[in-house]
Amino acid sequence: MKYVFLAIAIALIVFAVYAFVQSKKQKNQQPVQAPRQDPFQGAQGAEPYGPQSLGPGAILSRGGIDYVVRGTLTVQQGPYQWQEHMLDGGNGSQWLSVEMDEGQLDLVLWQTRKDLNLDMRDNVEIDGIQYHRREAGRAMFHSEGNTGLPPQGELEYADYASSDNRRLSLERFSPGAMWEVSQGENMLPGDFVVYPAPRG
Repeated sequence: MKYVFLAIAIALIVFAVYAFVQSKKQKNQQPVQAPRQDPFQGAQGAEPYGPQSLGPGAILSRGGIDYVVRGTLTVQQGPYQWQEHMLDGGNGSQWLSVEMDEGQLDLVLWQTRKDLNLDMRDNVEIDGIQYHRREAGRAMFHSEGNTGLPPQGELEYADYASSDNRRLSLERFSPGAMWEVSQGENMLPGDFVVYPAPRG
């Protein structure tokens, strides 16, 4: 009888060692998630506008007005990625888009025009200014902070520019919904002082 208990004890010890070794192997084989990549890395003046600095809770200061980033959309279309930061402060509903375009940092401060109801077409006239469509498509987005949107989804967009490079954007977040219309002003990196978002 003594030998039976000894055999059972040895079998349990062997099984425990085997289970421990297998769990270590599985743990070591799990892929390590890469840190968030900064698509603006290396571009002159882009550092304060990268995803490590600019996100929910960051503050942008311009002309004596402080804008608080309340939410951020990271938009992905194939290999292209850009951010749209929803801002509190200033007048009305505003957002800042941040994109690398052919190696150049493209910053645009947008003012939402809730008084306009437009459909996407090649040419649009607003307040006597002609805008021509430069780009349109669909893209996936991830939402952080307070954007009023789900954590992820798809958006449809159309970007326009006038002959003097004024900007116009149409976006919608569900098929058949009304287009959200915004007029944009091109910004330079030095136009804002950026106080980075707190790191959690």
